[in-house]
Amino acid sequence: MVRVLTGPRLRQVAVVARDCDTVAGELSQAFGWAQPYHDPGVGQFGLTNAVFAVGDTFLEVVAPAAPDTTAGRYLARRGGDGGYMAIFQVPDLAAARRRLPGLGVRVVWTADLPDIAGTHLHPRDVPGAIVSLDWADPPESWRWAGPSWTGRAPGHAPGGVTGLTVEVNDPAAAARRWAAVLGISAAGRGDTNLVELPDQGQRLRFVPARGGRGEGITEVTIAGLPRGGPWTIGGVCFAGEEE
Repeated sequence: MVRVLTGPRLRQVAVVARDCDTVAGELSQAFGWAQPYHDPGVGQFGLTNAVFAVGDTFLEVVAPAAPDTTAGRYLARRGGDGGYMAIFQVPDLAAARRRLPGLGVRVVWTADLPDIAGTHLHPRDVPGAIVSLDWADPPESWRWAGPSWTGRAPGHAPGGVTGLTVEVNDPAAAARRWAAVLGISAAGRGDTNLVELPDQGQRLRFVPARGGRGEGITEVTIAGLPRGGPWTIGGVCFAGEEE
């Protein structure tokens, strides 16, 4: 179960793919994950999805199901599948939302339900991904993962998402920006391109964009993966903690 939150936690990462079922099937086969939850609510964004529980964090695959979607434009800009979204759970969403105007960060979507709330930020204002600031009550729950996680947390395997690598044009500036949005210090252990979430044992690493694909999430580290990696699935490198 999640400890009482004292700071932000990376709770969910999304990969965007042209074919949701294909990428979800590759993830399930590689890592032995249980069947994902398909959220009908993402239809409002013109998407289909599959959400896997990874410990008590989540890995989502999204794919366009309609023309002229943000996800479809991202696929075109990046030239294929890749990391798309980072969703952070915060202990005080009201305070996080109050912080955004002073940073010049625009909000493109919000949801406020009794047990969960979300805040999607404009990708032009936070480089490298669509960042969302979310809140859940109780904190171990996560409605976005389906009925079994709504208002509670079911039994689950250990492990979970421990970090991201994000390719950006200016790594130091991006690290400062993400840290400011999250309300924490920008640098970890003297590395100006690293943001640490020490209470959660998670790290966000920012590196120069390569290969002409532009900015995006390129690696997700996960505790509890089987040996034999890393694996590249859906345009993202998945690595265990030891790799």
